[in-house]
Amino acid sequence: MAVLSGFATADEPLAPYTTYKLGGPATVFATPRTVDELRRVAEAMRASGLPVLVVGRGSNLLVADAGFPGIAVSLASLADAVEIDGTTVVAGAAVALPVLARRTAALGLTGFEWAVGVPGSIGGAVRMNAGGHGSDMAASLVGVHVLDLHSGHHGWVEASRLHLRFRGSELGDHQVVIDATLQLAHGDAATAEATLTEIVRWRREHQPGGQNAGSVFVNPVPGELAAAQLIDGLGLRGFTIGGAHVSEKHANFIQATEAATAADVRAVIEHVRDVVFEATGFLLRSEVRLVGFLDVEGDHREGVAW
Repeated sequence: MAVLSGFATADEPLAPYTTYKLGGPATVFATPRTVDELRRVAEAMRASGLPVLVVGRGSNLLVADAGFPGIAVSLASLADAVEIDGTTVVAGAAVALPVLARRTAALGLTGFEWAVGVPGSIGGAVRMNAGGHGSDMAASLVGVHVLDLHSGHHGWVEASRLHLRFRGSELGDHQVVIDATLQLAHGDAATAEATLTEIVRWRREHQPGGQNAGSVFVNPVPGELAAAQLIDGLGLRGFTIGGAHVSEKHANFIQATEAATAADVRAVIEHVRDVVFEATGFLLRSEVRLVGFLDVEGDHREGVAW
């Protein structure tokens, strides 16, 4: 695509850009360096009819073995800056959550410590209202700059208009978060860093490493009933299909081995969901976004209003 000349490649493997390390290539992989270049991605999308996928840290993506028949976009060259003025923090969409948590804690700012154990980016965290350890993005988010791929409009959206909810928002696939403004609070750096250390210790003790996407299913009754409880109660720890299995350490994690395929992981996800539904009546909602699977419908949300 001539309009993307200078910042796009063809048939770029997506596996290295995800924590599952699985999946085939994107038809086009774009790395815009400016908002104007991102608008050129929007132009290419409209001209070609190809879908667009924004790839952050890839911690909630499962890319099909056949790949993604569209334009994958990395904002790493456009939105990786952090600006801090007092207790106000402006972070680019590509900034890693653990990096920002450590940086703010070192300055004695509190309210973002929870993010040290979440392997995602600011943009993805806003879209899904990521959270943990009693807090989430909604607790400190003031608003975001968003570019609408349909219209090319780039502007500010207040957090209240994002309709943030437990692990979700009204942001559509066509609405790309450029940066987010957070309001934190003054505190003690030593205390904040001690909190980080405790969160990291807890996660290492209770959650597995390796190739996974973190918690797969949203808790059906937040604060009362965890997905892991249902899965574990049905004896599904260790359940295996091909190179993928339910973690022995945490029942809401699905691990991939080096021999796994994306199809294996998806099959385990679907088996767990089916068994839980048949046994309990709870239809678990997945946090993992399936990309490039032909039988999976795209995101039809209209998005937030400007």
